[in-house]
Amino acid sequence: MSGAISKFLRIFKLFIAALRGTESEFTSGSINRAIFLLSIPMIAEMVMESLFAVADVFFVSRVSVNAVATVGLTESVLMIIYSVAIGLSMATTAIVARRVGEKKFKKASDAGFQSIFLAVIIGALLGGVGYIFAEDILILMGGKPDLIAEGLGFTQIMLAGNLSIFLLFLNNAIFRGAGDAAIAMRALWLANGLNLILDPLLIFGWGPVPAYGVEGAAIATTLGRSIGVLYQVYHLMNKRGIIKIGWANVVIRFKTVVELLKISLGGMGQFLIESASWIFLVKVMSLFGAEALAGYTIAFRVIVFTILPSWGMSNAAATLVGQNLGASAPDRAEESVWKTAFYNMIFLGLVSVVFYLAAEPIIGIFTVEPGVVVIAVSALQIICFGYVFFAYGMVISQAFNGAGDTRTPLIVNFFVFWVIQIPLAYWLSVYLDWQANGVFFTIAFCHSLQAVISILLFRRGRWKTMMV
Repeated sequence: MSGAISKFLRIFKLFIAALRGTESEFTSGSINRAIFLLSIPMIAEMVMESLFAVADVFFVSRVSVNAVATVGLTESVLMIIYSVAIGLSMATTAIVARRVGEKKFKKASDAGFQSIFLAVIIGALLGGVGYIFAEDILILMGGKPDLIAEGLGFTQIMLAGNLSIFLLFLNNAIFRGAGDAAIAMRALWLANGLNLILDPLLIFGWGPVPAYGVEGAAIATTLGRSIGVLYQVYHLMNKRGIIKIGWANVVIRFKTVVELLKISLGGMGQFLIESASWIFLVKVMSLFGAEALAGYTIAFRVIVFTILPSWGMSNAAATLVGQNLGASAPDRAEESVWKTAFYNMIFLGLVSVVFYLAAEPIIGIFTVEPGVVVIAVSALQIICFGYVFFAYGMVISQAFNGAGDTRTPLIVNFFVFWVIQIPLAYWLSVYLDWQANGVFFTIAFCHSLQAVISILLFRRGRWKTMMV
């Protein structure tokens, strides 16, 4: 009994150390310890992000079916912006982690500033375009006139405020590359915690605060994220961590900018390909009415609730690969990836069992509309069959990206999500009349295929030779 208590206390102390962020360089020592110290804050970070996604649709679903559908259409377009931000984040993590592994901390800070510079330019440009053409975007996505009348304000605010998304992603990529996952965690907890408070206040109103409806959700999200960015900036400039951005770093270094863009283009391409595919799937879902679209949106948010923590574990693999390649330890980098993928598989395997057995009560938390419930339940039960494969696919893809090899996942994503997924979804849903279930089956199949191909390519080891 005393041995079990002692083991529990050791794990608990390690858990607290992970949340505090007491270590930031992981090129030596126990790999399991390194995975734990990185994964815990990254998972906690993504749990809050996924809680935000679920809470957002929970409150919006109390407004109307059109409101939920508006969120679904807008989120599909925002996936393109997320893709650009994530692609740049991949490059940032890869370069910062490599410089940290090489013990070149000043150059790591230089790379961090260059990524922030790029984020401001790209985010501001996309925000202006998105605000001006918000109505046209909703029409293009298949939104009906009554949906656009109710949800245009939401779409305008979300697209105009995308700079906060860029900076939140990029700053956290800097912290992750430096191994300081705890600050990245606290930034998202602050941003999303504020959103959870502001969401019901601004959607439904209270006292002197008017009810903004679905538009209030956009205001809450943008405010929360902006305050999270301010928290990140404070830590980047306070001179206490590995990354210390000061006036000496505020110089445009074109060589670093070009390197960031070169690596990030592959990362952007990966997620642009996948996001464009998701937009097509939403377009297919819109053929079957607002209830199908709302059911798909709710199910997708529930899926995100479990995928994002899993993505957090995948981010840990990217940091470990980058730092260990920088320290000239490729075998340690590879071992870190396989162990992380195995732990991720156990987690998502358990989640898939829960989703299959309890899909209806889970969806019942968000809606009681019979038609919406049927669609959402089918989505959870079908898509969860691919979860075990998803686990490996996410980790392996992030391992490639952490090494700076964004080209390999780009090619895999193009082949799987465009060449196969798009025509397969349309064929099953429309021509074979599987309707929404055709989309759900395609998602499970294609993400599983992506995982298998990624594993086979990863085992070849070309990623170990990447120079960044």
